Amino acid sequence: MARSKNKGSQEVNAGSMADIAFLLLIFFLVTTTIANDKGILMILPPKPDPNEPPPDITKNQRNIFKILANSRDKLLVEDEPFGDINDVRKLRPMIKEFVLNYGRNPNLSDSPKDAVVSFKTDRGTSYELFVGVLDELQGSYNEIYGERIATELLNYFPDATRADLADLFRNLDKKDPALKALYEKAREGIPRQISIAEPSKIGE
Repeated sequence: MARSKNKGSQEVNAGSMADIAFLLLIFFLVTTTIANDKGILMILPPKPDPNEPPPDITKNQRNIFKILANSRDKLLVEDEPFGDINDVRKLRPMIKEFVLNYGRNPNLSDSPKDAVVSFKTDRGTSYELFVGVLDELQGSYNEIYGERIATELLNYFPDATRADLADLFRNLDKKDPALKALYEKAREGIPRQISIAEPSKIGE
């Protein structure tokens, strides 16, 4: 009688699989770059002391350029209906004219040092409109600064054009002493005074 051959079951040795998976996990954690959303880069003022009365601010109304946005994303500029998200690019030349008025037009600012651009939103205002208007506010000042040092910028960056002045100013490397001096020269006498007011409740 033939003896039956007792065949053992074929098994894969998985003893080291956990070690391999762990090493792969460590590898991907070390080599993967995680995107870091920095959000809106703004320096906020310190929180006011509740025990102290608010400061008494007296400002000539002609020195405040007012922009209001409601919950339906409609803009009111200088108390006049202005438009919506599609019209925000029209703000930039208006802000530049307001800031650089130097008292010529009695309806605009007395001087760049006195000029304040105020932006107030509603709780229902969309993030898209808020960022769009803020970009124009920042961009208007960047253009002013870039145009003040246009000759130096175009000499330093010979491949650039006048259309690039705002971006060139914004990206100046302030770690370089020469470029830092250029940056300070552009801003001298024209502070970037943008006021972001606390949003109103929806519908107010």
